Amino acid sequence: MSMRCLLVDDSIRFLEAARRLLERDGIPVVGVALSGAEALVRAAELTPDLVLVDLDLDGESGFDVAAELARRASCAIVLISTHALEDFEELIADSPARGFLTKSALSARAIRELLGGDGETPAT
Repeated sequence: MSMRCLLVDDSIRFLEAARRLLERDGIPVVGVALSGAEALVRAAELTPDLVLVDLDLDGESGFDVAAELARRASCAIVLISTHALEDFEELIADSPARGFLTKSALSARAIRELLGGDGETPAT
């Protein structure tokens, strides 16, 4: 199974860098979104296997976006941030996300390890 990815972040610069990094390492990025509303539209259109969601989307809560994605889409959700896990550990544990990665640790390998080794998302 492939791991088609949607990136959600309010920084175009980060989106471009993350896309290059992930695609170079074998994770196709099928789309990007700059806001929660755009993420919901893109997820419905593109049906990604994985959505990476920044915790802080220019005033929007990535936790709220992740919760809405979980209600509407059948995909794995991973939260990302420049902040450390310890800053949001309880909120992350209570979210529908499969896990969390700092942006500095973002890589295809880290994603695959977080999702269970092979990166495949479970059938729902």
